[in-house]
Amino acid sequence: MTPHTLKQFNQLAPEQQRHLLMDCCHCSRWAERLLELGPVISIGQIQNRAFKAWSKLDESDYLEAFAAHPRIGDLQRMKEKFTSAEQGQVAHADEDTLEELQRLNDNYYEKFGFIFIICASGKSAREMLAAIASRIENSREQEIKNAAGEQAKITRLRLTNLLTA
Repeated sequence: MTPHTLKQFNQLAPEQQRHLLMDCCHCSRWAERLLELGPVISIGQIQNRAFKAWSKLDESDYLEAFAAHPRIGDLQRMKEKFTSAEQGQVAHADEDTLEELQRLNDNYYEKFGFIFIICASGKSAREMLAAIASRIENSREQEIKNAAGEQAKITRLRLTNLLTA
């Protein structure tokens, strides 16, 4: 994602802004709500707007955003779509850890109907493995909340990477 100044971002056509916002969080209603609020005057402002808009959405919106993520440990898809920083240190994990991440990801998806979402930036594969192992016992309702919270963190980081003062 190429960084844009606030001025550059505000001067883009709405469809270009929408495209960039969707790269930060792949949720149509979220992006539309941000665009409806008009020009951005600071990175903090857009982060606050983003969080407020995100918190007012429903499960179908969250699932739209979750579906755009690669599974943690899916190195091929990760390389195609995201930087390795977004998936923490998974690219450096040993084969056994990656296989266990894949197994638990499959179990998680089977149980909840969406992939495991975690803000992986700076986390080791073992930390993510521990997180999925602890969260897989939750209810679906709790996991929607957990994943939505993690998505908000991811979006905040992506907005910070997208915009410069």
